[in-house]
Amino acid sequence: MRKYPLLIILAFFTISVKAQRKYSNEFLNIGVGSTAFGLSGSVVASVNDVTAGYWNPAGLARMETPRQVSFMHSEYFAGIAKYDYGSFATSVQDNTAVVGASILRFGVDDIPDTSELIDADGNINYDRVKKFSAADYAFIFSYARKKGKNGIGNEDGLSYGANVKIIHRLVGEYGKSWGFGLDAGVQYKKGKWIFAAVGKDITSTFNSWSYNADKLSTVYATTGNDIPKSSTETTNPRIVLGVAYATPLSEKFNIMAETNVNLTTDGKRNVLVSADPVSADPTIGLSVDFRKTIFLRGGLGNIQKSTDFTGKQIYTYQPNMGVGIKIKNFSLDYALTNVGNSSDALYSNVFSIRLDFEKK
Repeated sequence: MRKYPLLIILAFFTISVKAQRKYSNEFLNIGVGSTAFGLSGSVVASVNDVTAGYWNPAGLARMETPRQVSFMHSEYFAGIAKYDYGSFATSVQDNTAVVGASILRFGVDDIPDTSELIDADGNINYDRVKKFSAADYAFIFSYARKKGKNGIGNEDGLSYGANVKIIHRLVGEYGKSWGFGLDAGVQYKKGKWIFAAVGKDITSTFNSWSYNADKLSTVYATTGNDIPKSSTETTNPRIVLGVAYATPLSEKFNIMAETNVNLTTDGKRNVLVSADPVSADPTIGLSVDFRKTIFLRGGLGNIQKSTDFTGKQIYTYQPNMGVGIKIKNFSLDYALTNVGNSSDALYSNVFSIRLDFEKK
């Protein structure tokens, strides 16, 4: 019985590998930045800071300062799983382009490894219990340019960018994988309107798994399970379309609204428009600010069909909310996801900060 926690973790990762195309690298779809979480991820058109390296690399070319740094931390499953993010972006080539780097980690640490709890003589020895981590890592390298001679900035015009992604997933000493993928995106700003399109994993992303057969044989053999073999996960392309509209309400207040449609290409998913091979998952976000200093945000997404306790088919949705404050070159943002537990998704408190560095 004491081996069950380890078996549950190993079974989870075995299932994730067998999922192949459908839910490969799902940790990359969680999102980054409290601003985006407060808007339910509806940001591919409006994003114009360092977090664009994750959402839409084209947005890096519309950064309002030459260099930015951002950090985020959140926890899931009552703090068991931790999700961390950090990024940096800077203008290059005489302020005509932007390069950036981002790192994400989603992991469960200090998992008891009870595979050697019982020695060869059948004795229980707790000194033999070790701990390991099951974690997913992503390293994203971005490049963006803005068409025209004005250099980077939030003026009207076309911007475009691309990402190179390196994925690393590990389950202690039991197994690990390496993957590679590409993203590409565009933004077009015209007056109060911004239009955007992002292709994620545009060439498909491949994760190659390898396993420690010697380490797994002890646990899997005693439970009658097959030892997993080296395999490859494939993440199908995803296309995100977005449109945003921003306008002043008065001399002090501004408003921005955006809607996105996430198009997945791996068959039917439990989203608002479920079809094969393409499903569509819409989101919407709204932000109001006071002098670009204090921000109030709200969003709606994760619309799914489910069955209530009477057996009736209903639609659930996930409302998010967030607040933010910007003082000179420092921004602090907070988001609460799944307000009121309206959907089956877990709620989370998300904090993030951003630092802007002006040129001397």
